[in-house]
Amino acid sequence: MALETAPYFRPEQAAAAVKAGKHVYAAKPVAVDVPGCQSIEDSGKTSTANKRVFLIDFQTRADPFYMEALRRVHEEKAIGEIAFGEAIYHATCPFGRMYDTWRNDPENGENRLRAWGLDKVLSGDIITEQNIHTLDVMNWIMGVPPLWAVGTGGRKIRPVGTCYDTFSALFQYPNNVGITFSSRQMEGHGTQPEGIRNRMFGSEGILETEYGGQVIIRGKHFYRGGSSPAIYQEGAVANIKTFYESVTGGRFDNPTVETSVRSNLITILGRTAAYGNRMVTWDEMLKSKEKLDANLKGVTA
Repeated sequence: MALETAPYFRPEQAAAAVKAGKHVYAAKPVAVDVPGCQSIEDSGKTSTANKRVFLIDFQTRADPFYMEALRRVHEEKAIGEIAFGEAIYHATCPFGRMYDTWRNDPENGENRLRAWGLDKVLSGDIITEQNIHTLDVMNWIMGVPPLWAVGTGGRKIRPVGTCYDTFSALFQYPNNVGITFSSRQMEGHGTQPEGIRNRMFGSEGILETEYGGQVIIRGKHFYRGGSSPAIYQEGAVANIKTFYESVTGGRFDNPTVETSVRSNLITILGRTAAYGNRMVTWDEMLKSKEKLDANLKGVTA
């Protein structure tokens, strides 16, 4: 079963699919709150126990240049000791087609569903729905959760919706490694950098990645890498191939679940810090019992 609806519904749909004995192919993000992430984690474990496949689709993790660069960083210490890093997601708003629907009646549940990308509960806000791409690469690089985050943000320019159009945060990792993060959904007027990018600075080199662009390691252990302009399509095709081969080959370890859930939780950590304009620890965030309520009463199928 493929799950491609608004993220708000994904934990419930995944649990139902797993209960029905289905293999699950899920888009990111997998949830909009901590209880939802925990539900997905449980569904993944149940799938493994029941010999079913549960795969979460991140295109970068199936890209050969990303995979080789991260292998070199982890196995060969190609950039040496990590000092600090940057993660950005700078782009225009991808939900412009939904503006008129929202304007018609933002309190109407059916309109909110049609314009879900502008609704912070249905989407998880842009840091969860969109920015998870760059924060997943950060998670992949670091391999452990951050200790805490501080953040800020707001809706400054976008004329409709409840989602922010900008986030800024600092994620603090062990060994005093800080990674700055910024995101915008507004016109950049040609400024650079643009897109989904990560830079990680180490004692012997720098890792640079761009979704759909160049992946390279500069410095002592140079890796030319390359680019995958069609990464969105090619990554999905590669993941579908892995899904098929896992089903037919009886591979039920479901390795994408743990890393995807952690990346999802990282977005919630940053979002919580930004909403409160304060520092939030990883442990504090994990204890959250808050379950976002879309309040869709009255909506019929």
